[in-house]
Amino acid sequence: MSWHIEGTYFENCNCDMICPCSTSGMIAPADNERCKVALAFHVETGEVDRVDVSGLTVCIVADTPAVMSDGGWKVGVLMDASASADQAQALGAVFSGQRGGPMAGAAPLIGEMVGMDKVDMNYSDNGRRHQVRAGGGVDIAVEDFVSRLDPTEQGVKVSGVGFPSDPLTVGTATASRVDVFGMTWDNAGKSSFSAPFAWSA
Repeated sequence: MSWHIEGTYFENCNCDMICPCSTSGMIAPADNERCKVALAFHVETGEVDRVDVSGLTVCIVADTPAVMSDGGWKVGVLMDASASADQAQALGAVFSGQRGGPMAGAAPLIGEMVGMDKVDMNYSDNGRRHQVRAGGGVDIAVEDFVSRLDPTEQGVKVSGVGFPSDPLTVGTATASRVDVFGMTWDNAGKSSFSAPFAWSA
């Protein structure tokens, strides 16, 4: 059976600006010894095996080597507490890569899946500012970067990245606190990307 989901996403990592991992297809090293990243996906509309998953949010937290393609990722997943058992199973299969799609390429790189917890989610996106609060362990807000030299004020974008969407809008975290699954960091002031996404398989 087929599936499709679409909505908005953003991520924040500990690279300084314009993460080299994403823009190099994961072959260039991160700015630091470890890449510490959180990705939040809000599904505005979607269906997986006839299960409606609209309105739900998933947050992925990962600690990886500087060169992400080396594998050995430590990954945890936070699932929207408002998801039913069927919805959580359906989204879990998509975001683990079991059902194909964009996450299938990342699945072989995971060395340790540290867990999946259901927590209260608060996700907001006003087009330029993006924020997620996931339980008591994740609180991240990012803002798209607009160059003062750009009269269009459309924001700085990178294309040709391929995952998780294209193009990605470049930004900076105004707040970033993660303390879940034994992973703890504060990436405030560091790199972010945001974009609409539409996945299917």
